[in-house]
Amino acid sequence: MGAEKQSSKGQAWFCSTGLSSDMEVEVDDMTYHLNKFLLMSKSRKLHQLITEQGQSDEKKKKRHEEEVDGYTPHIRLENFPGGPEIFEMVLKVCYGVKVNLSASTAVLLRCAAEELEMTEEYSPDNLILKTENFLSHSVLSNTQETIAALKACESVSSLAESIGITKQCIDSLFSRASSSADPSLFGWPMNNSTKKHSNGSTLEVLSEDLLELNFPIFKRVVQAIKAKDLSDNIIETSLIRYAKKHIPLITSRSSASSTIASENQQRELLETIISYLPVHNSSATSTTRSLFGLLRSAIILNTSEKCRTVLEKKIGSHLEKATLDDLLIPSYSYLNETLYDIDLVERLISHFLENDAVSFLSSPSLTVVGKLIDGVLCEIASDANLKPERFYSLALTIEGCTHAAQNERLPLRAVVKVLFLEQLQLRTLVTAVTEEDGGETAGEAKVDFGVWEKVVKENQVLRLDMDAMRTRLYHLESEYLSLKEVIAKIDKERLYVANARPRKWSISNKLGCKFKTQVCDSHEAKMVDGRCQRR
Repeated sequence: MGAEKQSSKGQAWFCSTGLSSDMEVEVDDMTYHLNKFLLMSKSRKLHQLITEQGQSDEKKKKRHEEEVDGYTPHIRLENFPGGPEIFEMVLKVCYGVKVNLSASTAVLLRCAAEELEMTEEYSPDNLILKTENFLSHSVLSNTQETIAALKACESVSSLAESIGITKQCIDSLFSRASSSADPSLFGWPMNNSTKKHSNGSTLEVLSEDLLELNFPIFKRVVQAIKAKDLSDNIIETSLIRYAKKHIPLITSRSSASSTIASENQQRELLETIISYLPVHNSSATSTTRSLFGLLRSAIILNTSEKCRTVLEKKIGSHLEKATLDDLLIPSYSYLNETLYDIDLVERLISHFLENDAVSFLSSPSLTVVGKLIDGVLCEIASDANLKPERFYSLALTIEGCTHAAQNERLPLRAVVKVLFLEQLQLRTLVTAVTEEDGGETAGEAKVDFGVWEKVVKENQVLRLDMDAMRTRLYHLESEYLSLKEVIAKIDKERLYVANARPRKWSISNKLGCKFKTQVCDSHEAKMVDGRCQRR
């Protein structure tokens, strides 16, 4: 239907249907020689542009009082959706030539029709209606075709969003997920088995296709997940998988592909992903490990402090699901002299203890975290740059002591030991302050009042804890004495019963005889005695 020729300005396209070419339309480096009345009858925008240009040229002619023979209108379309390829498809539809559409070309063609204002009101059976019918019947009814359409929206995101194509695609995906009663249609979380649907596609393929979307489109999918009140686990897992796919630092696998060009873009993407993470953390151990991967990347990419704090709080709320390798994060800052980031470990412990549900934490969780910290201490003990004070602060933080003293689930011996060690630390601090002031007595020493006020407050907290502990000890002692009296009474009754019972066996022992068992018949008043035999 058309032929391309090389020209000085680029390529030229000529129509071979027999209609005259009396106007030019330029798209990028391609110039199209077309019939203006045909295009004006289909496109309101082209009609307006050609009319305005004709009126402008008429004014120029009258001003110069001359007429130019062979004038050809020339229109330039900037940033046309889909470029020359899609504009050529528009021309074929206008000239009545059959075109083959796919999900991606249909999206671009629909945007092009919107750009050219090819509406039904302007001309019946126009391009907008044709492309919408194709999308409804051939694209949105198929899951993989819908994902391909979403992918095509990336290059025309603003226009596709404004005319509703993006929303239609996302709504279609969720509608199919709901109708199949399978929210994991998107592949989050993935099962080991590969469930197949009617269209023959697997969940793994669907998931990977969605992960290929650029982040603005993918973010719209996540927003739709939130709006549909699907589980936080699906949202969190999908965001983590997307981050692993597009930020190479999160995974060391060489197969991880990335469409992010610079560290700045990776930082922006990571901060956005973290801001979209649900407040409530997933209970999966694998998700906790992945959150540590996000945290390491956030540190390396130097994300905002707010971003890292969100991650640290999420990890700290389920610190018992972490591993020793997770906690041993190297010190990436030149300000830290130690091999591992000890400050980070302390913050994670603090978040674990500050968790709203700390009073409901089971003793196994506390035990697991305690063993984790023991493992960290074993690893960092050999670090020559680690000061003893830091080592001690990690093993017994003040916050940890306070929570331990208030936690009724902990064994009594452990709580008393914690309070004793904290009191010992307090005395050591007071002694150190006194020695720094030239060996003066505590009453004469010139002490930093800020430090002293802090010490006094901590001491007051410990006194309150000790009072509470005394009350607990008093109740335990009372219960113990009551139990002791009950047990003694029971033992006395048993002893009385044993002494009152006849000791038949003593006669046989003295005589050196052994009696056979006596059999008593309840129906006959007889007693059969066995004979006495010497040993």
